[in-house]
Amino acid sequence: MMILLMLLLQTTPVAPIVKGTALPPPGSEEAQVMAPVAALLRAIETSDRAAALAATLPEGTITVTRIGPDGAPQRRTLRWADWAAQLTPEQGPVAEKQGTPAIEIDDHAAMVWAPYTVTVAGKPVQCGYNLFDVVRGAAGWKILNVTYSARTEGCTS
Repeated sequence: MMILLMLLLQTTPVAPIVKGTALPPPGSEEAQVMAPVAALLRAIETSDRAAALAATLPEGTITVTRIGPDGAPQRRTLRWADWAAQLTPEQGPVAEKQGTPAIEIDDHAAMVWAPYTVTVAGKPVQCGYNLFDVVRGAAGWKILNVTYSARTEGCTS
C-alpha cells in the first residue's frame, strides 16, 4: 500500500508534452530556441544575407548530405559567410516550409530536428530533414551548425 501511495505522489498532474507534436508556446524557452531558426528561414526566403548571418555564429557551418548521381553519399560543408555569399534570389519566390520540430534543450545547448520542403514558385524542388545546433550566449540563442539531408524525389508542398 505504501508503494502505491508513493507512486501516486510522483505522478504529474498534467500530461507530458510529446516531443515533435506541436510548436512551442510563445515566451517559452523552446520559442526562444526557435527564434534564430525562424529568422534563418525568413532570410532564405528573402535572400537576406545580413539576416542569415545575424541568426548564426561565424565559427559555425552548414552541411548538406545527399546521394550523388552515381548513388554514392555526398557531403558539402561551408562556413556561414561562404554560404550566405551564395544566397541569391531564385526564379520565382523561394519558401522553405518546416514541419513540426522536435526540440531538445540542455542548459545553453539545444537541437532542433524537423522535416522541410523547399519550393520555388510554389513547386517542390527539395526536401529532407534539418538538424540545427543552437547555442545560447551573451546575445541569446544563435545557430552554430546546421546539417540537412537533401533529396528531390518524393517532395510535396
